[in-house]
Amino acid sequence: MAQNKLIQTQKTQAPQVPPATHSSKLVVYISGHGYGHVAQVAPVLNQLGQRYPQLQLLICSAVNETFLRSRIHVAFSYQPRSADFGMLMQSAFKVDVAASVAAYIAFHSDWQQKLDSEIAWLREQQATAVFCNVAYLPLAAAQQLGLPALALCSLNWADILEYYAPAHPALLAAQQQIRAAYASSLFLRPSPSMPMPWLHSVEIGPLADPLPSARQTLLQSLGLNADSRLVLVGMGGIETQVSVQAFPRIAGVHWLLPREWLPVEHADKPESLKSSENLRDDFHAQQDIPLGFSSLIASVDLVLTKPGYGTFVEAACHGLPVLYVPRDGWPEQDDLIAWLQAHGQCLPVTEDALRDGEFADPLQQLLALPKSAPVQPVGNQQAASLLARHLAFN
Repeated sequence: MAQNKLIQTQKTQAPQVPPATHSSKLVVYISGHGYGHVAQVAPVLNQLGQRYPQLQLLICSAVNETFLRSRIHVAFSYQPRSADFGMLMQSAFKVDVAASVAAYIAFHSDWQQKLDSEIAWLREQQATAVFCNVAYLPLAAAQQLGLPALALCSLNWADILEYYAPAHPALLAAQQQIRAAYASSLFLRPSPSMPMPWLHSVEIGPLADPLPSARQTLLQSLGLNADSRLVLVGMGGIETQVSVQAFPRIAGVHWLLPREWLPVEHADKPESLKSSENLRDDFHAQQDIPLGFSSLIASVDLVLTKPGYGTFVEAACHGLPVLYVPRDGWPEQDDLIAWLQAHGQCLPVTEDALRDGEFADPLQQLLALPKSAPVQPVGNQQAASLLARHLAFN
């Protein structure tokens, strides 16, 4: 039976755990399927590293090291090693179902060989524990090695795959292996998460590392007045091309966009030439701003994004309204949207409306609202305490 519990931090003291030593080596796998996986793990590792500074952390991920170090502020070693691919995407909004099914069939065609290889690699690393978000192969390897292991995520690949390819006969063996691997460990479900009733899971609070506002620095870097309204646009690290030429012009509103979305002639021009050459002076490349994405979230007036854990929860933790473009039925999104509706302010805009620039009304409606009360990321400490206790650092 699934074990689903909401842990109230206010009533629960951190467990008494012996301090981690140099002999404790935690191997952490972070999925490269969007930046939301990093957004969930980073706050936990930051807490854990502060409590156990002697703990050795080895992070394995397809996410580049520079981005990881911008989010994870404790010491760690890095391996550009991927143990999962999630779902193959056509864009941030659309899954490539056929390619994903083929990839899972291929991945599991030599499952035992992959498992043996991961076991050998973990043994070579002298790992004492495994922490996954949300690869399942390392969990199966840890079980074979007798290592303590723990998973944390707002989703799992078994249920995501089942949604897009239900009862696919060629995936039967793969699904059995995936579900057995996940079921071998405790699974932490941060709020908000999709339901996972078949897993041995524990529900914890939201995960995020809110930052102080850097609005003055942001305004100065863009040469804008204090009454400017700033809209941050991003799709969670999944490669997507959005045509922005039709974005609405609204007095006082400025768009902070990925550079690759801007027309080449616009992106290459300095701010001082944009007005004189009739280029849009309300467009600004994020890469030209001396602030990271999390600092931008803490400093803008609204974020335009897709439903994804990292941006949704970070926005709520800053009281920031969200204009979101729904994905193509992605099964996690309904729970994310319902949570944000209950804890923040958000409105949808269709992909067609985004393309055609027909979303000025909902954007202005959100900008007119007073800021909501910031959500507290109580899951950070909860997850760190559970991780330390379950993985028995010594």
